[in-house]
Amino acid sequence: MAARLPGAVGPVPATVGTAVKVRHLTRRFGERTVLDGVDLEIAQGEFVALLGRSGSGKSTLLRVLAGLDPGAEGRAEVGGTVAVAFQEPRLIPWKRVLANVALGLRVPDPRAAALAALEEVGLGGLRDAWPLTLSGGEAQRASLARALVREPGLLLLDEPFSALDALTRITIHRLVLDLWVRHGPGILLVTHDVDEALLLADRVLVLDRGVIAHESRVELPRPRRRDHPDLIALRSILLAGLGVTPEGTA
Repeated sequence: MAARLPGAVGPVPATVGTAVKVRHLTRRFGERTVLDGVDLEIAQGEFVALLGRSGSGKSTLLRVLAGLDPGAEGRAEVGGTVAVAFQEPRLIPWKRVLANVALGLRVPDPRAAALAALEEVGLGGLRDAWPLTLSGGEAQRASLARALVREPGLLLLDEPFSALDALTRITIHRLVLDLWVRHGPGILLVTHDVDEALLLADRVLVLDRGVIAHESRVELPRPRRRDHPDLIALRSILLAGLGVTPEGTA
C-alpha cells in the first residue's frame, strides 16, 4: 500500500492482503495486441488510478478483471468478490431503484441490505423511484450502492464520473472516498482525467501500447488541492507519459 502522511484518509488494515494480482496478462484481437504481458498488483484497501490514451487497453484490462472477457492469456488472481461501476449506471429501467441495488444479491435479507446501501449513498428517499427519473449524479450513486452492497474485495470504476457536471463530480468524488474508507476495497479507477487521478488515488499508472509504461505514487493526505506543488509536478510527469507536452501532443 502507498505510504500516507499523517492525517491521510484511507483504511489501514492490520495485515495487508491482495485485492488483485495480474501476471503476464495478454489480450489479442486478431493480429492486434491490446494488452501485452501486463503485470499489476493492488493491495487490499489501495486506491489505484489507470490513465491512458484512447485505445491503450484500459477498458480491456478492466473487463478482463471483471470476468467479462474470457479471451485473455496470463494469470489474474482476485482476493474476494469483484464489483464494477461503469460510465453508464446501467440500471434496469423497469425495476425501481431498490430492486436494482438488490438484484442478484445473495444475503439473508437482500432488501434490507440494499436499503442500507442506498441510505449510505444518500438515496434512501428514492428507493421506490424509477431509474429514468434520476439525475445523472443520483443514478451514479445508485450504481455505487449496487456495487458496494456486495462488499467487494476489488472495486472496478470505469470512468464513472465522466458524464457528470463539474459540481456533481466533486460531490461524487467525496462520496467515493468516504465509501472507500468505510468499506476498504482495493479500487482500480479507469479515467482520462489526470487531475481526477491525482486527487483520488494512492498510485497512478499510465497504460501505453498495452503495457504499464509509468507509475507515480501520490503520498499526500486528502483532501488534496490541485495547486499543491507536488501535484503540479506529478501532473507534468503524467502528461509527459501520456505524450502531452507544453506545446501540445508529442
